Amino acid sequence: MNLFNAILIGLKEVWAHKFRSLLTLFGVVLGVASLVGMSAIIKGMENGMRESMIAMGGADKVLLQRQAVPAYQEHLADQAPGRTLVDVVALKQGAPLLRVISPEMAVPDVMVSRGDKRASPEECVGVWPEVLEMNLHTVEHGRFFNALDEEKAHAVCVIGTGIRDSLFGDPDEVGREIIPLGETIQINGQPFVIVGMFQHYASEQDLKARALRKQAKASTNGVETKKSRGWGRKGGWAFWRKNNTLYIPLNTAWVRFRMAGDLDGIPDPRLSDIDLKVKSMEQMELALQQAKNVLLVTHRGIEDFTFQTQESQVDNINKQIKNARLSGGIIAGISLLVGGIGIMNIMLASINERVREIGTCKALGATGVDVFVQIIVESVVLSLLGAVAGLAASLLIVDLLSFIAPTGNTPIITWEAQAIAVAFSGSVGVFAGFLPAIKAARLEPIQALRYE
Repeated sequence: MNLFNAILIGLKEVWAHKFRSLLTLFGVVLGVASLVGMSAIIKGMENGMRESMIAMGGADKVLLQRQAVPAYQEHLADQAPGRTLVDVVALKQGAPLLRVISPEMAVPDVMVSRGDKRASPEECVGVWPEVLEMNLHTVEHGRFFNALDEEKAHAVCVIGTGIRDSLFGDPDEVGREIIPLGETIQINGQPFVIVGMFQHYASEQDLKARALRKQAKASTNGVETKKSRGWGRKGGWAFWRKNNTLYIPLNTAWVRFRMAGDLDGIPDPRLSDIDLKVKSMEQMELALQQAKNVLLVTHRGIEDFTFQTQESQVDNINKQIKNARLSGGIIAGISLLVGGIGIMNIMLASINERVREIGTCKALGATGVDVFVQIIVESVVLSLLGAVAGLAASLLIVDLLSFIAPTGNTPIITWEAQAIAVAFSGSVGVFAGFLPAIKAARLEPIQALRYE
């Protein structure tokens, strides 16, 4: 018996018992669908997290963060200076392995308004022009701050498109691009002139969703549904944050919002952040050691600071992805194993129904190997049919997830996951058919023909 005939007989056997075969395949369908679907979800998460990390500055970005002083320095806690411009100047002079140093001074309890419209920026900070390279910003309209703005503490600002949408209107709603250069807005009650606006930042999923909204709007004669309106926050936290950024000159933030001080009237010269970029990833450790040595001098030996690298975030991402893949693989494996047990049961039942048929085949010259191969092929055919149905189900699942959350790290089906699922399903078919095939191959022709 050749392989083609064996497959044909297997398909006829499946078709002869359609309902029973359908129930048998259900476990395999679930296993394959869960394996491919879980892999697609994890791939989408991985792409989204890596895309966000790059959008926030790239792998060579380092955050200089504040930390509590070590236990052996607790008696010096009240002398800890925090992060100041003294640190920035010292790092520029004493840490040559640092390529970019960007200080930031956040505006506390910020509220931005224009007339009766309000906006709550994700961040409103005083910065130097180095922030553009640090956070990979692009000024699409107007300009960024210059040395005169910094020196004179001019009341100027550069905004993201999210701030523009809240104060001046979303272009998708008003039907035209709004560029509010020269307009005046209020930041905590103080007037600021907009001199620049960043480009709109969006992931590939954002762009895809926007295209879908435009199509939907065109198909409804310009009426956009409430559910599809706006860019939303689902498109990635990093992109949403960048679009809702408001920058002012660092000296302006100090003069207008920090010099007055807190409730005690004491000016606060401390920076909220100092971000660093190294010249070479290969020299990351050496560059951070240089920076640490400089800061220990400016902080008089008090170690009230620490470094957070994007490298650690990459490690966390890889760890999360690994754990998710392991969990998804275990779940899918259990489902496929259950499906394999179902196939084994149905094959054993099928052999009991076909004892006389098997006896007749052996009496006509079929060997035990022929019978063994036929049963294995039928089992694999059942399993692969379940795999095909599972792949179709996974496509439907991914489409459903994409429809529910079109910009939330859209799942991505890979051919590797599909190949693994089919191969694993075929292996399950061989495993499930092995015992029934041995049982069928060992049947004696005379006893089989006399079986009732």
